[in-house]
Amino acid sequence: MRTVYLNGDYIEESEAKVSIFDRGFLFADAIYEVTAVVDGKLIDFPGHMERLTRSLGEINLEVPFDQASLLEIHRQVVARNNLREGLIYLQISRGSTGDRDFNFPLEPVAPTLVLFTQEKALIENPVAERGQKVILVEDWRWLRRDIKTVQLLYPAMAKSLARDKGADDAWMVENGQITEGCSNNAYIVTADGTLVTRALSNSILAGITRQTVLQCAAELQVKVEERAFSAEEIRQAREAFSTSASGFVNPVVQVDGFAVGDGKPGPVARRLREIYIKNSLATAIDALTPQPA
Repeated sequence: MRTVYLNGDYIEESEAKVSIFDRGFLFADAIYEVTAVVDGKLIDFPGHMERLTRSLGEINLEVPFDQASLLEIHRQVVARNNLREGLIYLQISRGSTGDRDFNFPLEPVAPTLVLFTQEKALIENPVAERGQKVILVEDWRWLRRDIKTVQLLYPAMAKSLARDKGADDAWMVENGQITEGCSNNAYIVTADGTLVTRALSNSILAGITRQTVLQCAAELQVKVEERAFSAEEIRQAREAFSTSASGFVNPVVQVDGFAVGDGKPGPVARRLREIYIKNSLATAIDALTPQPA
């Protein structure tokens, strides 16, 4: 049984309880982050904490936790679960006022902070080996996708639709252009070898893995264009792939039933995955080794 963190306590998951009046439960009034763990080390941790701070600021949610405190909680959760490879999920909600009210509370309320682990194969990921099948769906989400809130019903619906159609994921389309996947950023490699991914705006989430992968592309001297691309451009592309904290770099080999490129994981995606893993492990934060008091 997992040990989870809840509001200052490390307890068994079966003992963890949150108020039915918690605003995260009632209004999705909460922010979350997911950090990968490989070999007991936290991947891209500073980037995730920076984005967490930004998201909290965008919804005007002040919390009494600094990055150092959150790092220690992450380390404790990893160590107490002896997590070698997988994910840490963190969620901060505005807490409970003891009743249901649309208005933000006028007086400060103690936020709810939850962290738990999920064991998952990240390095030897079979999806990365075979490539993903993706369907296209209309993007019907709200217009502040740059805030990493727990409002994930539509992506969950799209992901489930993809599964029902025998695919792995869905890429969302707005005004004929791809925005992003259900929980990842989307990319194509054009016929001339240019890497294309949508520019940052309120239309997509600023992926932490995206940021690092673009740095890896620069290291490989791959030309990058940050712009929107269409479904027709995917048909003409040499490769496609997605990036995320849980998938790193995952090739896409089929979209809406048609093969991307030769229908196999492409060399650019493979090489970017290799370099991303290498570089991220080199800068990862050890979470299993006891830290000095």
